Amino acid sequence: MKFAIYGNVEKAGLKDALHVLLAKLKHSGVEYTLDDSMAPLLSGEKDPAFAHLRGRQECLEGATMLVAFGGDGTILAAARSVGRRGIPILGVNLGKLGFLAELAPEELESAIGDILSGKYRIEERLVLEARSTAQPGKVMYAVNDIVIDKSRSSRVIDIETHIDGAFAVTYRGDGLIISTPTGSTAYALSNGGPIVTPASEVLGITPISPHTLSGRPLIVPASSVIRVVAHAESEEVLLSVDGQEEAFIRPPAEISACRADYSIRLVKRTDRSYFDLLRAKLLWGRDALSLE
Repeated sequence: MKFAIYGNVEKAGLKDALHVLLAKLKHSGVEYTLDDSMAPLLSGEKDPAFAHLRGRQECLEGATMLVAFGGDGTILAAARSVGRRGIPILGVNLGKLGFLAELAPEELESAIGDILSGKYRIEERLVLEARSTAQPGKVMYAVNDIVIDKSRSSRVIDIETHIDGAFAVTYRGDGLIISTPTGSTAYALSNGGPIVTPASEVLGITPISPHTLSGRPLIVPASSVIRVVAHAESEEVLLSVDGQEEAFIRPPAEISACRADYSIRLVKRTDRSYFDLLRAKLLWGRDALSLE
């Protein structure tokens, strides 16, 4: 087994967590490579780990698992780097909510022991791809969501929405979110979208601050092709993918979204379910009196 290791160097606690992992891998005789952005966390060129530093893409060569230290943004960036390689990603949460991360730093040592013993499972996560007529040939990929919004304008926009070639509805408001099941607990949730379990073969369509009472979220099959046309009085609308890749497009802006031809693989512990995650992260099912 060979581990590739990424980390958000701006996160407090990364150095300590990284050295716990490196000590475990050294004790177990496991091969690894380190993203070279983490060089400042090592004790100079005399540190044995210094020889394992590689550029981000080179770090992935031959890797059988990627460990990503940080918040959900770090894991989304790691997924973008992995792309079609199919390398499973183990997230270690150094952020706040951490929906995509499987481990807290204090669980790392025991979890790596389980992984080396084969005690883990892999979850396949659906990926979306987006194209715009304003950028011919460019494809953007999302693990969480594709967002079309009004950018810097204070005016609402109208988003004409088509599903598999059939006109569905025109949403009027601040924008629209097209989300995967993974992304249902991200921006879509804060806009009133439903929680969708990761294995569900569906896509979510959630309006942002709709200006009509009839503007409601919609769930469609994962095989659907979603085409939207954004009409706005402003000079631009914003297309955002996972909050990490952006494009400003002049209206009327036409964007299509559909399932990508690959998935992202997340490493999960065998003794923990998605519903355990919801209860822990969202205090799911608990009322105000139980929190006092």
